[in-house]
Amino acid sequence: MNTLINGIFKRDMALAFRQRSELAQPLMFLLMVITLFPLGIGPGPVTLQKIGPGVIWIAAILSSLLAMERLFRDDFWDGSLEQYMLSGQSVAAIAAVKVLVHWLVSFLPLALFSPLLALFLNLTVDMYIALMLTLVLGTPLLSLVGAIAVGLTVGLQRGGVLLALLLIPVFIPLLIFATSAVDSAALQLPYRAQLAIIGAMLMLAMSSAPFAIAYALKVSQN
Repeated sequence: MNTLINGIFKRDMALAFRQRSELAQPLMFLLMVITLFPLGIGPGPVTLQKIGPGVIWIAAILSSLLAMERLFRDDFWDGSLEQYMLSGQSVAAIAAVKVLVHWLVSFLPLALFSPLLALFLNLTVDMYIALMLTLVLGTPLLSLVGAIAVGLTVGLQRGGVLLALLLIPVFIPLLIFATSAVDSAALQLPYRAQLAIIGAMLMLAMSSAPFAIAYALKVSQN
């Protein structure tokens, strides 16, 4: 099992970096949104500071939808997904590894660029720390929950619109708690409660999402 899991991880990472245009597309979309948004509302530092966390999180959610559709797409169409299910190995473990790869290639660059984004949107140090904590806890949740919907729609032609309709309402609570934590940091108020709620959602997703993804993939194969 370890050999198969390691092989899937290395293969998916190699394919992700080989398809550089698809790899860069979500990050470029995120940077474009964050760059253009201040031009539309004005460059006032107070205004940017107030809307900055929400803009970053909305851009992260929308950019994740661009990368989410390909999570199981290639494996489904070339037959690899069916072979994984026939291998006798845990489909939940395979799904967890593919979600990990998705998070590494889609959201880790966001964390690397976050200091520049915080500077661009005039965030204070306290706001930036809160933003980073919410991104660390929240972006894996986006990948885990999103993968369930991807598993259900992987066999559909042009399922991207349906995927967005399924996921955007689900991501709204995460958006609310994440932006609330950064707003509290801006006001010098404690935000541990918001982080605790996001952390609890992440723990629930980590314990149940791989099995839900595996079931969704099995349904899509039938």
